[in-house]
Amino acid sequence: MKLALFGASGKVGRNLTRQALDAGHEVTALVRSLKADLPEHPNLTLVVGDVLNPEDVANVVDAKDAVLVALGAPLGNKEGIRTKGTAIIVKAMKEVAVERLICLSGFGAGESRGALPWLYRFLIMPLILRHVYADHEQQEVLVKQSALDWTLVRPTNYVEGPQTNDYRIDFKAVEKGMTFKISYANVAHFMLSQVRDRTFLHAAPSLSS
Repeated sequence: MKLALFGASGKVGRNLTRQALDAGHEVTALVRSLKADLPEHPNLTLVVGDVLNPEDVANVVDAKDAVLVALGAPLGNKEGIRTKGTAIIVKAMKEVAVERLICLSGFGAGESRGALPWLYRFLIMPLILRHVYADHEQQEVLVKQSALDWTLVRPTNYVEGPQTNDYRIDFKAVEKGMTFKISYANVAHFMLSQVRDRTFLHAAPSLSS
């Protein structure tokens, strides 16, 4: 299948790229630089550009079977990169009639906040990481309201949802604060599986222990 990928330079994005190529898919990835740590492959096309530039995004999305979003942003970035970038991606998908969207939401926004330890719920999230949390939360709302065929993926400990045996293995970190317990490799595998498997269509599954 022909896949568009945003966030290919991050940990999840690199795994998505490699696994998609190994599975025989054609991948077009938007990157800021050709120096991105990605494998050379005849089925990989790198497009240099900015996810906040609608023209760059449209060039990547056009004529694709599915779009995978694994956007990241530095903790100090208060500009809502995930939300703004996802809004541009959604708009581009609608304009070229690409319907399948698989989107990574890093902190498990929405109802997950209620399950956080009190220190994070009342201090870390509201004060220190307020802008980061809001960015994820707004991104999820945008995806849910997009009228696309979407699946949201939340790789944290704190979200209620389907927990399958296939994605409860290979934990690389012990739970401590906000440390993710699911390995990045498994998150990428799950996201890629959703290109064809629509079990979690219009859902936000948790990939936790």
